[in-house]
Amino acid sequence: MSDPVYHVEHTGLLLVDPYNDFLSHGGKIFPMIEAVANDVRLLDNLRATVGAARKAGIQVFYVPHRRWQPGDYGDWDHPNPTQRLVQKRQTFAKGTWGGEWHPDFVPQENDIVIHEHWAQSGFANTDLDFQLKQHKISHVITVGLLANTCIESTARFAMELGYHVTLVRDATAAFTPELMRAAHELNGPTFAHSIVTTAELLTALPA
Repeated sequence: MSDPVYHVEHTGLLLVDPYNDFLSHGGKIFPMIEAVANDVRLLDNLRATVGAARKAGIQVFYVPHRRWQPGDYGDWDHPNPTQRLVQKRQTFAKGTWGGEWHPDFVPQENDIVIHEHWAQSGFANTDLDFQLKQHKISHVITVGLLANTCIESTARFAMELGYHVTLVRDATAAFTPELMRAAHELNGPTFAHSIVTTAELLTALPA
């Protein structure tokens, strides 16, 4: 793993899926991640990471999942297992509280909200790569949910496109500790350039 230098003008923070359904009590998915989220202090670390990025002048990109709407996936040839669960649970439903941003992570004026992704990669069928290139971003820091699905897929896709990728192991969560281990100890080292804790990242970011 490298010890990267994060130049403000070339670094982007990718905040993936900060919805109430994931991050808030009463959210449809929150009970499934609550134990891991509490163990790693997810919300505190997300607040610290996003706050430090904004303070340093690093561009924040929101990378949101598709907000479920009536008819989604119903006539698809092969929706994936997660999409079938989204259809069943109506996860992140548009126009509902669960599909709204967690109140601590509402986009601010200079943040960029990327087109919603249908599956797991924030790049597939969205404008994320285009926006990163237009803002001269070479280094991406990925935080949010879930560690072994959207975070891993987005970060792996970023590496394939030539970006320097940082994973923040305690600014994400998964359904089980085993999935967190797979994301950061087994799979992450095959594509990420740096895997750090929130404390390590804050030390590395420009003041």
